[in-house]
Parts: sequence; structure tokens; C-alpha cells
Amino acid sequence: MPDDVPPVALPAGVTLRLLHRDDGPALAAAYRRDREHLEPWEPARPAAFYEAAYHAARIPVQLLEHLNGRSTPFVLTRGADVVGRVTLSDVVRGSFCNAHLGYWLASDLTGRGVMTAAVEAVAVFARDDLGLHRLQAATLLHNTASQRVLDRTGFARIGTAPQYLRIAGRWQDHALFQRILPDDEAPA
Repeated sequence: MPDDVPPVALPAGVTLRLLHRDDGPALAAAYRRDREHLEPWEPARPAAFYEAAYHAARIPVQLLEHLNGRSTPFVLTRGADVVGRVTLSDVVRGSFCNAHLGYWLASDLTGRGVMTAAVEAVAVFARDDLGLHRLQAATLLHNTASQRVLDRTGFARIGTAPQYLRIAGRWQDHALFQRILPDDEAPA
């Protein structure tokens, strides 16, 4: 598992990089800053989630999962601020070679190509560095912005999962997407 993942420059002065051990305060600040924007799209969060100590306690676990090859936690940064996350989770090897893709972006950066570039960079990483065959993602049925990101980055819709995840306090249906990686060509 690569533990020295080089940062990637993205549009709008944003950088994609591996989560760092000391990112707790910046993560908490990002979630507080965009709480209203993110709440409809994420699981209900306890009050402690918005504090640095919550993230500081979980980052070592996330980095251990990365070192063990089970996930890759990225952050999107602009200067010293965290402005988003992209995570490859539930990495399965063997005959599946698959991971789940999840992401979010700060409200002031949406619609500027940042997440499209980030998802593309992570897909290339998943193929070239992790040797994965497939990525899968799920969005709420009404999350058209996220679906546009997946469409632009080569994901195909493969179905609908009823009551797939508990989001914003209730079980909600999701659109399922996949991207087969080996057939991809490296970006120009």
C-alpha cells in the first residue's frame, strides 16, 4: 500500500492529498463551516463530530486502514483549510478488486470542476497504484450534482438500491454507479 501518495493540483487552487495525522482541527472547521450544506447528504452526526478531538481520535484509525490496504483517505485543501474529502473504502482484493468511492466538497467550490478533477485523479490512483478493477459509488436519487460528477468521470449507472443508506436521519434510496478501471486510458 503506497503510504507516500503525491499531492495532486486541482482547479481553483485546491490540492488533493492523503489525510495527515494532524488534520483534525482543519476537518472539524470544514464540517462546521459547511454543516448546513452537508447535512442533507450525510448521516446524522453527533455534536462531537464538529470538534477537532473527534477527528483527531479517528484519523489514526483511518491511516491504519490505509496502511493495511483497506482504504485510502484523501482530503482536499486550499491553503491551510480542508475543503473536501474523497475516500476509497471497503477495498476488496482477490477476484473482486473493488472499492467504494465517497466524496464531499465545500459549498463555495461546487460547480467549478474541482470534484470532477479529484474523482478522476483518485480513479487513476485506484487503477495505477492500487491495481483495482472497479470503483462503485452511490448517490441519493435527487443528488444530480454528484451524479454529474460521476457521469463526467466515466461512471455508469447500474441500478437503484432501495433504502440503501441512512442519510439525514432516514433510510433513503440511492442510485448505484460503477467504473471499470482497466479499460481506462491514462489522462493526457
